[in-house]
Amino acid sequence: MRYLLITILTPLGLAGLDQALKAWATACLEPVGSIPLIPGILELRYRLNTGAAFGSLAGRQLFLILFTIAAMAGILVYLLWKRPASRLEYMGWILILGGGLGNLIDRVSAQAVVDYINPLFIDFAVFNFADICITVGIGLYVLDLLLGLRRKNGHGAA
Repeated sequence: MRYLLITILTPLGLAGLDQALKAWATACLEPVGSIPLIPGILELRYRLNTGAAFGSLAGRQLFLILFTIAAMAGILVYLLWKRPASRLEYMGWILILGGGLGNLIDRVSAQAVVDYINPLFIDFAVFNFADICITVGIGLYVLDLLLGLRRKNGHGAA
């Protein structure tokens, strides 16, 4: 029962935090456009993204909504019926679910995702907390795969 509650409530909490940050960005950044955070390095900039990562699939909201729902349902089924063997993998999937839900809420309610973190020191897309959750979650999953291969090949316990 504890596992079920954590698996459901943690992504909901992450999505709630994401929505609170996006509401703040909409209220405070949309009227002014941007606010320097660390001059020349990082700013907060209001931007609506009608696509996925780096603006890909722009304007294909129905596809993105259906794909996100299917992916999240698949992850949830996997987590509930076949628990991951490691905590690292589990944390990765939880972060991906939370981030996916946060961006899905935007796509369904506003037909666009609110982005607000703009790194100035590199040419990169504006992104948000949900994107960070998804990226870190994928990173944890890949790290778990690599550590699993290392253990499988007898290169010590990691």
